[in-house]
Amino acid sequence: MIPQIFRTRITDLFGIDHPLICGGMMWLADAAYVSAVARAGGIGFITPRSFPTPEDFREQLRMAHDQSDGKPFGVNLYISARPEANELLETFLDISIEEGVKFIESAGFSPKAFMPRIKDAGITVMHKCTTLRHAVSAQNAGVDAIIILGAEAGGHPGRDMIGTMVQGATVPQELDVPVVLAGGMGTGRQLMACLSLGADGMVLATRMIVSAEIWAHPDYKKHLAGLNAGDTRLIMNIFGDSSRVLSNESSAKVLELEAEGITDYEAYRPHVQGTLQKEAYEDGDWTKGTASIGQSVAFAGGIEPVETIIDDIIAEAAAVRDRLNGL
Repeated sequence: MIPQIFRTRITDLFGIDHPLICGGMMWLADAAYVSAVARAGGIGFITPRSFPTPEDFREQLRMAHDQSDGKPFGVNLYISARPEANELLETFLDISIEEGVKFIESAGFSPKAFMPRIKDAGITVMHKCTTLRHAVSAQNAGVDAIIILGAEAGGHPGRDMIGTMVQGATVPQELDVPVVLAGGMGTGRQLMACLSLGADGMVLATRMIVSAEIWAHPDYKKHLAGLNAGDTRLIMNIFGDSSRVLSNESSAKVLELEAEGITDYEAYRPHVQGTLQKEAYEDGDWTKGTASIGQSVAFAGGIEPVETIIDDIIAEAAAVRDRLNGL
């Protein structure tokens, strides 16, 4: 592992060597992956909804504690707009507290309702936002750091679809807490750009799917490794909440339904249900499911260990820094 080169408020906040956040990924962010990120000097977040039962999630936390060499990792908590969906979130938070988790990456709606319990447990929380307005609201709610998503991101990049470079040039300057940039990230050149814009780090997600420690089928990873930035699609625009996904048969069918003006969600369900994504990861059939894939798939490259990917990013960022110092 490359020793620390860049120290920022984010590295200090999380106690990590490198200003690299590996965001939670549904179905994929398990103990093996996040502990590999921890050992490599970054921080990753286990996604509790990826496992069959809450007790399976608890076991993943214990495995991560055993495998991370004492280095930090966290838990991703998605906050739904539906109160009934958050009942399970309460269980995940209970287990996280019981198992000594110290870091949470929250996403979705405001974490305000959960902040008292999170803070009482001494947990550091970083919230994912898509606009400055939401970021200010999250900061006012008491979060310790902000992830700001650009339009290039996989999954839900927000309704305003503001690019990462614009987000980076506006959001950090308006907040007091540390900010990390997400959306289309995958290189050391971009890390230096993030730091230059005033952010304290960057988020990796799609770039890491091809890492050796991710359990997805090798055929799936090999397909991603051959793609470029144009191989994603924005779907579900008709519902006012676009999602950036892999270009494949499922996303093409969704776009056909949208072109026909169909607004009955049930017509879309056979193509967008999450279990299809899991099946694609399991059997390598990338043609099915609407997997969240960002434009950073252009940087996926070959299948390599997490440590190699992170070391290469940091080494490239250091080379760019040296080049800039010579201008």
